[in-house]
Amino acid sequence: MKKSVIWLLTIVMSLTFGALLYFQIMYLENMVKMREAQFSETVMRCLSSTSSYLERKETLHFLQEDVNIIESSLYEDNSFTGNSPDENNISYSVESDDGTVTQYTLNAKVDRTRQDPAKKRKSSTVGSLESRYRDMQEVIRSQYLYQQGLLNEVILSILREAGSRPVFERADSTLVRNYLSSELANNGLTVPFEFAISSSKNSILYASKGYDENLEKGIYSQILFPNTDSQLRLNVEFPTKTNYIFSSVRFIIPTLAFTLILLVIFLYTILLAFRQKKLTEMKTDFINNMTHELKTPISTISLAAQMLNDNSVMKSPASLKHLSQVIADESKRLRFQVEKVLQMSVFDNSGSALKFSEVDANKIVENVTHTFKIKVEKYGGSISCVTDAKNAIVNVDEMHFTNIIYNLLDNAVKYMKEDTEPHLSITTRDLDSKTLEIRVSDNGIGIKKEDLKKIFEKFYRVSTGNRHDVKGFGLGLAYVKKMVTIFEGSISAESELGKGSTFIITLPLAN
Repeated sequence: MKKSVIWLLTIVMSLTFGALLYFQIMYLENMVKMREAQFSETVMRCLSSTSSYLERKETLHFLQEDVNIIESSLYEDNSFTGNSPDENNISYSVESDDGTVTQYTLNAKVDRTRQDPAKKRKSSTVGSLESRYRDMQEVIRSQYLYQQGLLNEVILSILREAGSRPVFERADSTLVRNYLSSELANNGLTVPFEFAISSSKNSILYASKGYDENLEKGIYSQILFPNTDSQLRLNVEFPTKTNYIFSSVRFIIPTLAFTLILLVIFLYTILLAFRQKKLTEMKTDFINNMTHELKTPISTISLAAQMLNDNSVMKSPASLKHLSQVIADESKRLRFQVEKVLQMSVFDNSGSALKFSEVDANKIVENVTHTFKIKVEKYGGSISCVTDAKNAIVNVDEMHFTNIIYNLLDNAVKYMKEDTEPHLSITTRDLDSKTLEIRVSDNGIGIKKEDLKKIFEKFYRVSTGNRHDVKGFGLGLAYVKKMVTIFEGSISAESELGKGSTFIITLPLAN
C-alpha cells in the first residue's frame, strides 16, 4: 500500500472520529444544559408554592385570631354593646386593640310560620314560597356581610401587624423544610438541600446546618410574602446538584470512552502500518545490499578458480600463491558477511549460547587495537589506545565483547572522510567503583542529529553514509546494542556532521 493511500485513510478516519466526538460532546453539553434548566424550573416552582403556602398559613393565623376575638366579645359585657331592635336581627360592635370600633348586624334564622300559626294557615302556597325565598336572601346577605367584615378585619391585621411578627413564627424552619421536601418529591426531585431565610440586606436570619452562604452559584432565591412590605427571602442550595444532573446523562459517557478507545486503536494501527512499511523497505534494502556483498567475493573466487585451470598459472609459483591468497581473503570476507547476517537472527531468538566469564577489558581493547592498526595505517591514518581504567574486569562473553569493539572500529574506517587520513582513538576509564566506560572516537563524516536515535535500529542505515564504496546490512550497530544490553550495560552516540563521532559504552564491573 502506498504512503499516500495510508495518509488519505488516516486523514479521513481522523476527521470522522473527530466529528463523532464533537457531536457526542455537543449532545452531552446540551443534555446537561437542558437538565439544569429543568432542575431550575422545578425548584423555582416549588419555592413559589412554598411562598404561597406560608402566605396562606399567615392568613389563617390572623383569621383564627380575629374569630377568637369576635367570639370572646359576644360573651363579654365590656365588648358587646348591641341590642335587639327586632326579633330577627342581632347588632353588635367590636373594639380592636387600637380603638377602632366595627359594627356588625346578624340576621337570626327565624321561621315566621312557627311564630304565627294562624298566618301559616291563612297564607297561600305562593306567599309562603316568596316569604321563604326572602328569608333565605336575608340570611345569606347577613352571612356575607359578616364574612366580608371579618375578612376586611383580617386583611387590615395582616397589613398592620404581619411585619412585626418574628420571622420564626412567619416562616417556621420545620414547616418550611417539610413542605419544601414534599413539593420537591412530588415534582420528582429527591435531592438533599439546605436553606436559609435572609433579610433585604442579604443578612442571614437563620439557616440550616449545612448551608454555605459563600456559595455564589447554585443558590435559588424566592421572595416571601410579596404582597406585604416584608423583604424576607427563602434561599435554597443543593450540594449534590452537579452529581444529580450528570447522573441523569451518564449513559453518554461510556459512548465517549468507546469512541476514544476506537480512535486510539485506529491511530496505533496506522502507526504500526507505517512502521511495517518502513521495516519492509529496510528489509528490501538489506536483501539488495546482501546480494551485492555476497556476489562480489563469490565472483572473485570463481574467477580465481578459473585461472587455476590455466596451465601457465600452475607453472608459476608466484601466480599460484597470489591466487591462493585471493581465494583465502575472499572466502574470509564471505564468511564474515554471512556471520554478520546470522548474528542478529541467533540472538533475536535466544542468548543461551553466551559464555560469560570475567575478562580484562583493557587487554581486549589493546589486542583489537593492535590488530586493527594495520588496516588504519593502510589509509595513512593512525589509531591510539589509552587504558586509564584501573579496574577493568567485566563479566561478559569474550568473543562477542571483542566483536563489539571490532565493529565500532570497522565503522570508523568505513565512514571516514574522503581525502582525509583517519584518526581513531579508544579509551577506557573508571566512572565510579562499579562502572567502566569505553569511548571509541573518529574524525569521519559524522551523523546528523535526527539519525542518532535510529542508528541502533535493525536494518537502519544513515543516508549520508550510503556511499557507493561502502556496503552494509544495517546490522552492525544493532548487534552492538543488543550485546551491550545483554551485558547489562548501555551505549550512546555523540556526533557532529562533518567532524566525527564518538560511541560511549558503559559496563558494570565484576564483583
